[in-house]
Amino acid sequence: MQTSARVRERAFDRGFDITRRYVRFREHREDGFVEFDFSIGDPRLSVELVMPLREYRSFCHANRVIHLTRDEGEQLDFEESKWRYGQPGLSE
Repeated sequence: MQTSARVRERAFDRGFDITRRYVRFREHREDGFVEFDFSIGDPRLSVELVMPLREYRSFCHANRVIHLTRDEGEQLDFEESKWRYGQPGLSE
């Protein structure tokens, strides 16, 4: 398992660069569609997309994406939750 510092270095601290494209795989559904998040420049800013598996693979290849690991996805969720729900101790 990667340390949180390593996850942050790879996914967050690279600066905004439009040549970097990220995919966070969410689910391969029973109907053959893939749900995933796609971002350009910063994995914290993404759109949710759904497409058939074959098109998903072509999309990832054409965009030369960086596939986020499960640890990186969890770190994104953690960072988002701090903004959404606040961080204990900041207002106490």
